[in-house]
Amino acid sequence: MSPPHPLTPFTGLPWVLRLSVVLLAGLTAALIALLWPHWTTNPDLSHGLFMPVIFLLLLRESRAGTFRFLPAGAGVNAALAALLLTGLLALAAGGLYAASLGWSHDLVAFTLTGALVLLLVAGLLVFSRDTVRFVPFNWSALVALALWLLCAPIPPGTYTRLTLGLQLMVTENVLRALHVLGIAAVRHGNILELSSASVGIEEACSGVRSLISCVFAGLFFSASLVRRPSSRALLVALSVPLALAMNFVRSLTLTLLANSSVAIAGLWHDVTGFAVLVVTAALLAGLALLLERNASAPRGTGLPTRDVSPTGRETRATFGQIGGAPRVLAVALAVAVVLVVVFFVNTRPALRRDAPVPNLAAILPLRVEGWSVETAADLYQFSDTLHTDHLVQRTYSRMTDRGREQITVYLVYWRAGQASVSLVSSHTPDACWPGSGWDAVPVPDPRVQLTVAERRLPEAEARSFRSGEFPQNVWFWHLYDGRPITQQSTNSPAALLKFARSEEHTSELQSLTN
Repeated sequence: MSPPHPLTPFTGLPWVLRLSVVLLAGLTAALIALLWPHWTTNPDLSHGLFMPVIFLLLLRESRAGTFRFLPAGAGVNAALAALLLTGLLALAAGGLYAASLGWSHDLVAFTLTGALVLLLVAGLLVFSRDTVRFVPFNWSALVALALWLLCAPIPPGTYTRLTLGLQLMVTENVLRALHVLGIAAVRHGNILELSSASVGIEEACSGVRSLISCVFAGLFFSASLVRRPSSRALLVALSVPLALAMNFVRSLTLTLLANSSVAIAGLWHDVTGFAVLVVTAALLAGLALLLERNASAPRGTGLPTRDVSPTGRETRATFGQIGGAPRVLAVALAVAVVLVVVFFVNTRPALRRDAPVPNLAAILPLRVEGWSVETAADLYQFSDTLHTDHLVQRTYSRMTDRGREQITVYLVYWRAGQASVSLVSSHTPDACWPGSGWDAVPVPDPRVQLTVAERRLPEAEARSFRSGEFPQNVWFWHLYDGRPITQQSTNSPAALLKFARSEEHTSELQSLTN
């Protein structure tokens, strides 16, 4: 007689395992809702729009691939317990970050995505047991879970360091290529000065987008198009240098076009960006097909006729001996759902859309005797990043015996509940100026007390930057309800957890939700 079908349908699972599947599906749907705004507004994460479909396709692929099941044992049970505990702790940390920064913050989305992946892996350890056999423990299943991490935004501190490093690397390499081609160019930070134009290697051109998308595509193709472990490893390993090389080609192409007096902003910038993504994905897919065609063992054409477990023994699915692991999984997932609901209900601010908004332009004088006044007209390109449309900037300048004096005043306003206190607090010159060609200069004291017309102002944050020979001193405040807010380090996860538990922040959150 032929052995029984090695996979168990959903309807054939015990009720406790069906409950776990439903709870994991609900948590996954909640994560999709959380990540959807990031996918639709952040070009670096646009590939996430395909993730729900890819996730289901890879799970289906796993059920048609290698049938590997895990035996019950102390090692698997210990791994299950560690994954569930770590996942719940990460989920709690994500809720506390949401209290500090708001649900839309990148660190919140990254932490909660990591929590879900841990819970999904825990579920896989149970569903792939040789007494359950719902999802095999194979490469396709593991990639289906791991790809969620590449669809989550990178935490701000890590993202800033990564983009700045890639920006400077691309700028330096493009400069060297220009010199090899005999084109005169000078570099200032991430700005290239050519004889006929200036080209800035911005964050969008740093290569983060192509890097993440290329690794995502490499993992997906390794799980869906190839079967040999060596081919999979080669495909994933080549995705990183391929992404960096293609982004360099794009940046060099745009720079050469700018040197030829071609306007690269707009059409050329977007077309080359999409072309890089399409070409890198096509190259990886072609390589995957080539590796699979040259594989010595042909790809399987159907379901195997024998059950394969790590011990090499044939096993039969019997639910009378599934043990307590499924019940532990179900309880942990139920606790996870409760945590999500509790944090969401208690930290979701209510936006007061009817609250009056001050006229920021009226606050800053349009005319000042002896000074020329210039109002910035391009600030609204930062509205999505700042989470507000209420912003204004005016620059006042004049010539004196000591040279040109310039004062720039920048105002931004958020309604109560429009953004969390810590999210507003994270928008500082330290976060964006270094990526725009400015070098930070150490200051004796980062907090100063300024006096204007014998009036002492609240303590200000002081910073100093330099671009070439041009210095820029900055003083800034964050005010809430007429009082300055103490700066918090949003690059330190530990500091944010402490801040979320503080009484001061609790009262601020209560004020935001009123």
